[in-house]
Amino acid sequence: MGANQLRPMTEQASFWEQSDLLALIAPTAPLRDQEAGPAPERGCGPVDAQPLQPGQETTSTPLAQPRSQVPDLVDQEPAAAEQAAGENTGDGQEALPADVLPAAAAPVVALPSLAGAGARPQPSCPERLLVLDTETTALSREHGQCIEVGAVLFHVPSRAVLMQVSFLLPCPSNPAEAINGIPAPVSRLSQPWQAGLACFESMVDAADAVLAHNVSFDRQCFGQAPLPALTKPWICSMEDIRWPADRQLKATPSVRDLALAYGIPVWAAHRALTDCIYLVQVFERCPQLELLLQAALEPRRLYRAQLGYAERHLAKEAGFRWNEPVRGAWSRRLSDREVAALSFAVEALEPLPGRLPRSA
Repeated sequence: MGANQLRPMTEQASFWEQSDLLALIAPTAPLRDQEAGPAPERGCGPVDAQPLQPGQETTSTPLAQPRSQVPDLVDQEPAAAEQAAGENTGDGQEALPADVLPAAAAPVVALPSLAGAGARPQPSCPERLLVLDTETTALSREHGQCIEVGAVLFHVPSRAVLMQVSFLLPCPSNPAEAINGIPAPVSRLSQPWQAGLACFESMVDAADAVLAHNVSFDRQCFGQAPLPALTKPWICSMEDIRWPADRQLKATPSVRDLALAYGIPVWAAHRALTDCIYLVQVFERCPQLELLLQAALEPRRLYRAQLGYAERHLAKEAGFRWNEPVRGAWSRRLSDREVAALSFAVEALEPLPGRLPRSA
């Protein structure tokens, strides 16, 4: 091959060597773009530089739009939003596809203010519970009177005591002193029991329901001077509340049994406020309290078990009591749901109350 034939090949090789050099310089933006700012990053992975073809010009990556020129994706129609999503955002980063853009923030919902609200509606589960207990000079109001009242206003959602009060009522005598430990002369000592009674009445007004451990006994004291009549719904923690089976309690447990079942030490008994404190401490440790109170507020009426002597154990296991309150019978107050769950027949002794409090 002659020298004239070798020359074009040498020139051609020299051209491609220059092209390879230009290919290494191509990814760098022109000086006029670099003066405006650095080019946006293209990604995390390595980028292979492609050699330029003869006559091909180098190009630079367009700069991000100013923030004022970025379209508002929230207010656009879906199609327009998808088109705008392909453009760069104003923060120097390349825009994400429309299908991976974060959703627009949900509107803030303003809750109604409680300020200036009227009387609150009666809740299905009491929010404020008045736990009360009484001490009397006899087992019935016909033969005695109330000598002491204790009460605790309890906030169910927070399991917190809001207020408590205890006061003695003057009595001429106390045949039950051996039980409650209150000498009659002590009840007649000078004390502001009228102020205690006024505080008790304000606690009643603030409560959604009244709870006592033996409603049939404690309720008979109210409505007899000087104690006011209580018209709030009543809950009996001995009969109306179905305590969890894992506590292994009797169907009608005593306050002492309840306290011990929930790990509460019993250090005194038979004073009104003391028994209220025991009940409140049980409520503080009861995670199912709301459900128990809600079920306890179901309307109930008195039933008598229709069982023979040989089957009396069934009534006892179901929480029925002999001779109380119905003489000569096993009886208990039950809701319709509880009656349906019994394994034996019962007879209703009173009509189903339309609302609480139920009739005595």
